[in-house]
Amino acid sequence: MKSSFFVLLLALVVCAGCKTTKTSTDGAKWISLFNGKDLNDWFVKIQHHEVGDNFGNTFRIEDSMIRVKYDQYGDFNDQFGHLYYKIPFSYYHLKLEYRFVGELQKGAPDYTLRNSGVMYHSQDPRTMPKEQDWPISIEMQFLGGLGDGKPRSTGNMCSPGTHIVYQGKLDTRHCINSTSKTYDGDQWVRAELIVLGDSLITHIINGDTVMQYSKPQIGGPVVNRYDPAIKQDGKLLNSGFIALQSEGQPVDFRRIQLLDLSATKPR
Repeated sequence: MKSSFFVLLLALVVCAGCKTTKTSTDGAKWISLFNGKDLNDWFVKIQHHEVGDNFGNTFRIEDSMIRVKYDQYGDFNDQFGHLYYKIPFSYYHLKLEYRFVGELQKGAPDYTLRNSGVMYHSQDPRTMPKEQDWPISIEMQFLGGLGDGKPRSTGNMCSPGTHIVYQGKLDTRHCINSTSKTYDGDQWVRAELIVLGDSLITHIINGDTVMQYSKPQIGGPVVNRYDPAIKQDGKLLNSGFIALQSEGQPVDFRRIQLLDLSATKPR
């Protein structure tokens, strides 16, 4: 019964991504998390800085986009940052578009080249010490092709301070590649994330389902300088904040929308 419910729910959610704004179940509508004008509904946490300090104007609004830029930085200095929407969610369908632009910031780690992402089920950034690098969360990782003809998938899963159940068993790898195509250049890529609490999570890139997994939970050593009271290993994550990532690579985000699926949660 439970598996049949999820199949039906996923079918309804995917249909909700079409031009109509309503689902066929409860009349819920897509809401825009970003109004194209300001960041009043968002707040920033950057490593080495307090919550709310948008150091170097890292996250800014230009041409109805959220742009992540580093032209007011010197050396990157491990100033990993995230832009958080103001309230947490549990059951939802998120969609957005992203593109990579410009050059990797001086001093940023090599692995962050054409690398960004959206975090979900994140801890509240107000619980993060000033020097914590990443929030305890799950990441839908975005990677751009390097123009070398080699495959480089996007819509991957990364797990700062967390684990997932993948292909039926607990998987403790930090990152797991999706089955997506490689996207080179500065083209816009459409990403969708369907999150059903701590049950089923689905990654979609340009309309193709590229990854599914379940039971996101706290665990693993990736996050540094966290509050031990927050990192309760084994605790399932069924809700949390959504955040856009800054790792040293300039990136643009637009058309950030969410369909709240909490009414479809089984009782």
